[in-house]
Amino acid sequence: QVQLVESGGGLVQPGGSLRLSCAASGSIFSGYTMGWYHQAPGKQRELVATITSGGRTNYADSVKGRFTISRDNAKNTVYLQMNSLKPDDTAVYYCKLDQTLVSYWGQGTQVTVSS
Repeated sequence: QVQLVESGGGLVQPGGSLRLSCAASGSIFSGYTMGWYHQAPGKQRELVATITSGGRTNYADSVKGRFTISRDNAKNTVYLQMNSLKPDDTAVYYCKLDQTLVSYWGQGTQVTVSS
């Protein structure tokens, strides 16, 4: 079993920045992909960004150039640096870890972008 604990959400003004963290613990095997997804009220959960164990990244078009995903394999932690935040970025942000045949989700952290 794997546990994911997210932190770093909060309220920020448009144009501001936040950094999310997600620490994984438990039965973690090498070669896993981690990612961030978000879900706004009344909408489906959507991919924000992913990063493979080798560091290859993938971003949703809506966040390219504004968000950066990174990971520290020694700490089993993934980060999401969010800059130039917009009201449309308001959502619950979830961390996900993909291992062979099974995926795990964190509990989510709220990000609200508002003046």
